[in-house]
Amino acid sequence: MKKGEINKERLKLTLDKLDEVYGVTKEGFYHRQPWQLLAAIMLSAQSTDKQVEETLPQLFTRFPDVKDMAEASVEEIENSIRSVGIYKNKAKNLKKCCQQIVENFGGEVPTSMEGLLSLAGVGRKTATLFLADAYGIPGVTVDTHVFRISRRLGWAAGKNPVQVELELQKVLPEEHWNRINFQLIYHGRAVCTSRKARCGECVLEEWCDKKIES
Repeated sequence: MKKGEINKERLKLTLDKLDEVYGVTKEGFYHRQPWQLLAAIMLSAQSTDKQVEETLPQLFTRFPDVKDMAEASVEEIENSIRSVGIYKNKAKNLKKCCQQIVENFGGEVPTSMEGLLSLAGVGRKTATLFLADAYGIPGVTVDTHVFRISRRLGWAAGKNPVQVELELQKVLPEEHWNRINFQLIYHGRAVCTSRKARCGECVLEEWCDKKIES
């Protein structure tokens, strides 16, 4: 096999094991409307899912409609999200984002990558995850865990998240795109951590480049 070429049998065994250990579906953030899901994903940056989940019911009771948040003061939004990380910056982005949804998109969250990326506080990772969770649109969401582990597994060699995203889209079967994010997040938090990979405890060890090349 040529250097950099993916062993398809090894890849399938790895993906099957991820499905077995971490499942193929995840519980999404509490929401009733698409804009609420987008807001929840924006809040999740540098925060735990638990922090976000505890914040959402109060936040959406206080601001039940996208127009309510668009018209609120930044300070009002801050007071509802103080328990999440970098809440001051997130409050500014949430207000601006909701204003743009109301003014530029008739109150409906855009369903295109281009439209989403035009919104304040929405980067490619947030947009891809939103499209996957809200509408089931296939996309590979590359966060720090996906970036790190996909490179360790030998699936990608890109030097930035966009490069890795494009590589994974070529390597992974499309039906795995949406779930690879949460599977590798769970695996990255529990075993394949950024500080030190606990290879002796890893269910993927026998198919990992880190193991094979050592």
